[in-house]
Amino acid sequence: MLMLLLPLLLLVASLAPHTSSADGVRYDYKAYTECKGHPEPALYNGGILRWAKKIKDFRTADEGNYSPSFVLYNMSAATIYSFSCWVKFDGPATVHVKAKILSLDNGESQCLGTALVRNDCWSFLKGGFTLSSASQTSVLYFQTASPNASMVSIRSASLQPFSPEQWSQHREDRIELIRKRFVNVHVSDSSGGRVVGAKVAVHQMSRDFPFGSAISKTILGNKPYQEWFSKRFNAAVFENELKWYATEPSPGKEDYTLADQLLQFVQSTDAVARGHNIFWEDPKYTPWWVKNLTGADQLRAAVAGRIESLLSRYKGDFVHWDVSNEMLHFDFYESRLGRNATAEFFRTAKRADPLATLFLNDFNVVEVCDDVSSSADSYVSRLRQLADAGVTFEGIGLEGHFGKPNIPYVRAVLDKLGTLRLPVWLTEIDISSALDPSTQAAYLEEVLREGFAHPSVDGIMLWTAMDANASCYQMCLTDGSFVNLPAGDVVDRLLGEWQTKEVLGATNDRGSFNFSAFLGEYKLSVSYLNSSAEGTFSLAHSDDTKHITIRLSP
Repeated sequence: MLMLLLPLLLLVASLAPHTSSADGVRYDYKAYTECKGHPEPALYNGGILRWAKKIKDFRTADEGNYSPSFVLYNMSAATIYSFSCWVKFDGPATVHVKAKILSLDNGESQCLGTALVRNDCWSFLKGGFTLSSASQTSVLYFQTASPNASMVSIRSASLQPFSPEQWSQHREDRIELIRKRFVNVHVSDSSGGRVVGAKVAVHQMSRDFPFGSAISKTILGNKPYQEWFSKRFNAAVFENELKWYATEPSPGKEDYTLADQLLQFVQSTDAVARGHNIFWEDPKYTPWWVKNLTGADQLRAAVAGRIESLLSRYKGDFVHWDVSNEMLHFDFYESRLGRNATAEFFRTAKRADPLATLFLNDFNVVEVCDDVSSSADSYVSRLRQLADAGVTFEGIGLEGHFGKPNIPYVRAVLDKLGTLRLPVWLTEIDISSALDPSTQAAYLEEVLREGFAHPSVDGIMLWTAMDANASCYQMCLTDGSFVNLPAGDVVDRLLGEWQTKEVLGATNDRGSFNFSAFLGEYKLSVSYLNSSAEGTFSLAHSDDTKHITIRLSP
C-alpha cells in the first residue's frame, strides 16, 4: 500500500510538532450541502494547512484511485482533528470522494470524511478523526469510488486540531447556549415596590429535550421495568410491535393488541411516542405474504391498506412516523412500484395523520464514513429527490448503531445535515456488544454528549429494549433486576447533569433573582415574611432572558 501511495504525493506539508490548537480557537459548525460555482474560504484560515490557501489547485491524474495528498508529521493520539475542503473532479456526472488518513508508522487507515462530488461545481467535504496511536508520519489523501473520475481538485483545505479539553468545553458551551435559558424573577409588593431578600425556590417538573428508549412487549405488566423506565425517560419507541410483520403477520389478519397496550403505557407516563415504522425497505423484514404478492397492483393495494389501517387507528398518537425505513440501503417497494413509490407513501401518510412529523430513518449515516450509500450527501440527495416529487420532507432520522465512534466525524455529519434546518433525531443509539461493558459505556457517553450539545439534534432515543431473557439488541442499560450496568450509569449521570432539579436563592437589592436553567416546565415559589406566591412557568428555547414578575399580596 505504501509503495503505491507515496509516489502519488504532489505536496508535502512540513508541519512542526503539535498537540492541539491554540487557545481560543472555537469549533466552526459551518457546513454546506449545495454545490457552488466557487469554493468558500477555508475554515480556521486553513488551520495547520493554512499554507494551502495560497495554492489554486492540487491535481493528479491517476485514473481516479487516489488524488492530492498531504504528509503530516508528529500527529498526536490525544488530539481531535477537524478536516474540511472543497472538491471538484473531471469525469462522470457525480462520484463519491472519500478523505482518508493513513499512518505510515503502523499502516492503519481510516476514512475521515466523504462528499458526493460533481464535475461542474465545488462540493464541501467535512469530517475529522482521532488516531489510535501517535504517528510520526501520516498521509491525508483522497479516494474516489469510480475508476472514471480522472482528476480531483481540492481547494480551501483545512485541518484544525483540538485538545480533548477544548472539544469538551465547546460541547459544554453549546449546551449552555441551546439547552438552557436565563431567567429573571422580579418580586414586588402590593404597591409595586421591589422586595429585597425574598426567598425564591424553583423546581423542574419536566424536561423539554426528548430523551428516551425503545421498549417492547416485555415491559407490559412488569412493574419494576415500568417504574425504571418512567423515572428516566420522556420519549419511547416500540422495538418491533408496530412493524408490518408484527401487526399483520398474515394477509387481512391484523393484530394491534401489543401496540395498543404499549401506547397506553407510554401515554400513562406522559412520554411522547415515535412511530416506527410504516414500511421497511429491507426485504428481510418485509412480511412473507407481501413478498409473495404477484404484480404491482396487488402490492399497491396492500401498501395502501397498511397506511390506512395503521394511521387511521393511531392518528394523533405518535409525534413521528418513520415512513420508509433504511431506504438508502434497500429498495423493496421502489423496485416493484417505481421510483415515486416512497413519495406517494409520504403524501398518503401526511393526509392520514397531518400533525405527525414524517421521517426518513437509516443507519451508517453518523456511524461510519465508508458506507457511501448513507453518507450525509446521499441522505440530502434522497431528500431532494423526494422534494422534487412534491414531498415536503420534515425529519431526519439517524439510527446510530455504533462500534467505535469517530466523534469529530459525527459532529461534521450533523453540521452538514443541520444546514437543511430540519429536525434531526438520533433514533436508535447503542454501542456494539462486541465491546466490553466499560468500553460500551465510555463510547456511549461520547455519543450522547455530542448529540445533546449539537444545535441540530432535537431528540435522542436509545435502542435498549430488554427482552424476556434480560438481553438487548446490542446494549442493555441494566441487568434483569434493573440494577444499572455501566451504560446505565452513564445515562443516569447525564440525565442528572442535564436537568435543573432545584434552584434556591433570594432577591437582590433590585428585587430580582437571576439564574440559568435547562429548558422545560418549572414550579416557582416565592416567600417574604408572611406573604407567599406560587406558580408555574415554561422555558422554551430563546436567546432572550425569561422575565417573570411576582407581586406579593399582604
